[in-house]
Amino acid sequence: MTEPDRPSWGSGTAADRLAALGLARPAVAAPVGSYVPAVRDGDLVLTSGQLPFVDGALPATGKVGAEVDPQRAAELARVAAVNAVAAVHEVVGDLERVVQVVKVVGFVASAPDFTGQPGVINGASDVLAEIFGDAGRHARSAVGVAVLPLDAPVEVEITVRVR
Repeated sequence: MTEPDRPSWGSGTAADRLAALGLARPAVAAPVGSYVPAVRDGDLVLTSGQLPFVDGALPATGKVGAEVDPQRAAELARVAAVNAVAAVHEVVGDLERVVQVVKVVGFVASAPDFTGQPGVINGASDVLAEIFGDAGRHARSAVGVAVLPLDAPVEVEITVRVR
């Protein structure tokens, strides 16, 4: 069920899956720098890195493996991926136009000894498969970094092919 103050995803298979997952369309986060949330280039839509904002705020901050548990970080990667899907939706207007999630890049703000970045970014990969089915399977990079904007634990960007 969607929340009354948030717009829906529209209709179609991907929107139906999102509704079944209980995921209302979040507002696309305002950029924290000089960029746009997503841009279309031919049949590709590339998103900027999306943070796991919920209602305009980060639900957790800090390094994964220190202040943030890896399981919680995977949940946050899931949120960031849904935010990236919202940015795609804003550009194309209908998620049924998504043919394939081509690439996911996930950044994990990591404690010095944390090496579980792929497990954290599985949160993003899994939700994209839940939303888009086989079209949600993608190439991916999971990168550990020292710090992310606003001390976010994760950041996710996606590239999708659209018709």
